[in-house]
Amino acid sequence: METYSWTQTLAEVLVSIPIPRGTKGRDCAVSIQPSSVSIGLKGQLPVIAGELYASVKLDDCLWSIVDGKLLEVTLQKVDRMQWWRAVVKGQPEIDTQKVEPENSQLGDLDSETRATVEKMMYDQRQKALGLPTSDEQKKEDILKQFMAAHPEMDFSNAKIA
Repeated sequence: METYSWTQTLAEVLVSIPIPRGTKGRDCAVSIQPSSVSIGLKGQLPVIAGELYASVKLDDCLWSIVDGKLLEVTLQKVDRMQWWRAVVKGQPEIDTQKVEPENSQLGDLDSETRATVEKMMYDQRQKALGLPTSDEQKKEDILKQFMAAHPEMDFSNAKIA
């Protein structure tokens, strides 16, 4: 049996293994654990086996035979913000800096990351329109509060940058 190939998104890893035509599900030996995997055919050494690069959501993982010639295993990542360098530790690693990320939706992000991205997008729009960014608005508000709290002070000649 040949070796395997794999692809990934931020949410999942897809492992593809060529198998002989006519192979049935009962001929496959697939064992998936939260931190390890063993994939191959019964009676043969596994094509891939070992400790996973990162943990997977066991209940969301699945495998199937595609077109009678390919065993595909889908591993759902626990950490959906991490690119894997390999499927299992000890295998050749890829350079994750060269990974072309898929277009993602704001809804795909965790709440903290989403808030940061939304703030950056807002600030970018404000700058493009020549308007103050959220940080600049915050400073203006603080200054206005200070001026309102101290009406006895004359700010008419103050140069505020």
